[in-house]
Amino acid sequence: MDWEEKNGKETDNTQEDVREAESTGEDNVEPEEEIETAAQREAREKREEEERKEKARKRKLIPPFVTLLAGAIVSITMRILHYETLKMLIILLCVLLCFYFVGRVLQIMLDRFELQIQEAHMEEGEVIEKEPSE
Repeated sequence: MDWEEKNGKETDNTQEDVREAESTGEDNVEPEEEIETAAQREAREKREEEERKEKARKRKLIPPFVTLLAGAIVSITMRILHYETLKMLIILLCVLLCFYFVGRVLQIMLDRFELQIQEAHMEEGEVIEKEPSE
C-alpha cells in the first residue's frame, strides 16, 4: 500500500511540474521580469529602508571608534617614551580632536556614497518600470 501511495504522489508531482513548465513557456516571462505588486513593492521598500537605517547606525559609530583607537595608540606610545604628564595630555587632546574630525569626514563620505548608490538604483528602477508601458 505504501508503494502505491508513494508512486501516486510522485506522478502527481510530475504532472504539476509539467503544468508549471507549460505555464511558464506560454507566458514567456522570466521570474526576474515579473511585475511587482503594490504590496510587494511596499514590503521591499520597507525592508530597504530598514537596511539603510541599520547602515546609518553602524556608520554613526565610526568617529568614536577612530578617535578611541588613535587615542589608545598615542597614549601607549607616549607612555613608553616617558613623556611628561601635562605634555602627554595636551598631545592626547589634540590627537583625539583631529581623529574625531577624520572619522566624521569618513562618515560623511560614506553617507554620500550611499546616497549616490541609492539614486542610481532609483533611476534604474524608473527605467524598468517605464519600459512595459510603451
